[in-house]
Amino acid sequence: MQLRPVIACAGLLAGTLVAFSGAMAQAVTTATQAAAATVLYVSPSGTDSAAGTQSAPTTLTSAIGRIAAGGTIYLRGGTYHYFSTITIPAGSDGTAAARTTLSAYQGEKPVLDFSAQSGSSSDRGIQLNADYWHLYGLTVQHAGDSGIYVGGSDNVVERVVTAYNRDTGLQLGRISSSTPSSQWPSGNLVVSSESHDNEDSGGENADGFAAKLTTGTGNVFRYDVSHNNIDDGWDLYTKTDTGAIGPVTIEYSLSYGNGTLTDGTQNANGDRNGYKLGGDDIAVGHVVQHDIAYKNGHHGFTYNSNPGTMTVSSNVSIDNAERNFSFDKGTSVFRSNTSCRFAVSGSNDKTAGDADSSNQFWTGTNGSRCSAYSGTLGWSFASDGHLVVTFGGDVVTP
Repeated sequence: MQLRPVIACAGLLAGTLVAFSGAMAQAVTTATQAAAATVLYVSPSGTDSAAGTQSAPTTLTSAIGRIAAGGTIYLRGGTYHYFSTITIPAGSDGTAAARTTLSAYQGEKPVLDFSAQSGSSSDRGIQLNADYWHLYGLTVQHAGDSGIYVGGSDNVVERVVTAYNRDTGLQLGRISSSTPSSQWPSGNLVVSSESHDNEDSGGENADGFAAKLTTGTGNVFRYDVSHNNIDDGWDLYTKTDTGAIGPVTIEYSLSYGNGTLTDGTQNANGDRNGYKLGGDDIAVGHVVQHDIAYKNGHHGFTYNSNPGTMTVSSNVSIDNAERNFSFDKGTSVFRSNTSCRFAVSGSNDKTAGDADSSNQFWTGTNGSRCSAYSGTLGWSFASDGHLVVTFGGDVVTP
């Protein structure tokens, strides 16, 4: 807010002093705003014109437009109600040395609720089209389409929860239909995040996490949990119209209960896989390692017509409704995978490619490693963000 002149005298001298005082006040105000642009605070009660300090928080849309590259926007705890998509536009980038951060304020939980959206394909929650941003500690729920949609590159999405959205919880894909493949989102890391209970009206699109159709190289999911989504836990679908996507890495992650929402809702249209790794017979060499698929409604891990050379190693698949591992063709390399059945009969595993004796696939009996996975599933994130999975209270590491 501009300061009022502090000197009021008659005549020319007074006018000069007033002008000087006003100019000085404007300089102070400008300097304050410039400094505030490196750190801004947002709250549910913030206003667009507020300074963005802790005592005068602004709005998220205003902060996005005002934050300097490499700065930090802190979201205070509480529920934020939105009618329209929050877009971080292309070009408002951080840098490789200093990402721009959108973070929960320490010890607080900001919930971004988009229940007021109508449910069309344009009604996303957060749309991250910029490069070199870091999203941390947010919950995004009830969006009319995807909860978080990442069209930019070299971003980190950490400790987020995407839930009850009306399409995929968190999806990577091109910004628009005119975006060339050289600009498809690449080098993104989704880490220590959870996605659950996402459901589209048709029951066949809403996954927990997806890097599908139009994504570039170097995208990684690590220490993530996808559960109770109406379609798949992870979807890396490709189609002929857009061609191959870049190889994706999914590691140290957990996918369970997909195909059935937490409240028991199912939809016959859903694919219901833990990890769906392809489509339309397009070869892509994904890396899937140290992951767990547990009691998903169809396959645990499926090539889904991806005939490429995938690296499938040190994964555990348990009691999925059809196959724990389903790879009908391709040249994938399988090492140290474990497949177990305790309560669900399912079908024998099928693998095509290079599978040696380090694997214990299901062909009617459990292998020796299955004894570690016979108890009740549990999971949590450790203080450093890595995923801790337990069975019967015992910590396991795929």
